[in-house]
Amino acid sequence: MTQMVEQTRFQKRLKREKNLFIPFIMSGDPTPEATVEIAYTMQQSGADVLELGVPYSDPLADGPTIQEAAGRALSQGMNLTEAMKLVPKMRERGVTIPIVLFTYYNPVLRYGLEAFAKAMEENDVDGLLIPDIPLEESEEIREFTEQYGVELISLVAPNSEERIKRIAEQAKGFLYCVSSLGVTGERKDMNPDIASFLEKVKHYSQVPVAVGFGISSYEQVKLVQGHSDGVIIGSKIIKLIDAHREALSNETTRAGALQELQSEVEQLVKGNE
Repeated sequence: MTQMVEQTRFQKRLKREKNLFIPFIMSGDPTPEATVEIAYTMQQSGADVLELGVPYSDPLADGPTIQEAAGRALSQGMNLTEAMKLVPKMRERGVTIPIVLFTYYNPVLRYGLEAFAKAMEENDVDGLLIPDIPLEESEEIREFTEQYGVELISLVAPNSEERIKRIAEQAKGFLYCVSSLGVTGERKDMNPDIASFLEKVKHYSQVPVAVGFGISSYEQVKLVQGHSDGVIIGSKIIKLIDAHREALSNETTRAGALQELQSEVEQLVKGNE
């Protein structure tokens, strides 16, 4: 008799595994209250998973756009604990898609690995992404995330040649493929070898393969969608939010700004269709 494997919160909330749209937003930018509304707007714009960034003083993987957003959030007192507290408010607002916390390892270590995993469960966080912890050093945090039902999302880069198979085979939730080396940020040109890299990753992965780093136009979205299961957009989303920062920060003008933001995000992901 085959034993049924219980689904994680992430798996229960993920409604499809193809053509995924995964936006990144920074918690606390422009305000904590606006972040909750932006999260709901991302879902209304077609998001399948939400990456919720935690501001950090030394973000090694982030380009200038996300660093600036983190700086604005830090100045308002946003941190790992406060970011997690936003998730139940997002759920109350109507956000039903998986929410993945994007943070760095040092704040997690300071929090305490098991205490942090437990706090994520208590705050209804579905996944965790830590860009500065390699596969070989992730065993301890992985044990705790599995214990508390949180998917630890893995990253794989084009220079991970010998490690692609190992990373892909143990991936949970979705596999984050870094489209090019370096930090996040908008790029005019995609890595010419991206298609062959993605096909290799998909060969080994048992979870959806999503591409991030440098995707900022509808044409780039269509390009990577042809070779992957989804697209992750960060810096471009942050720039769209920043363009409405003043209106989003004001409760009386927020609704109109959110409508404009939704239209802009939909056009980015779906083009003029």
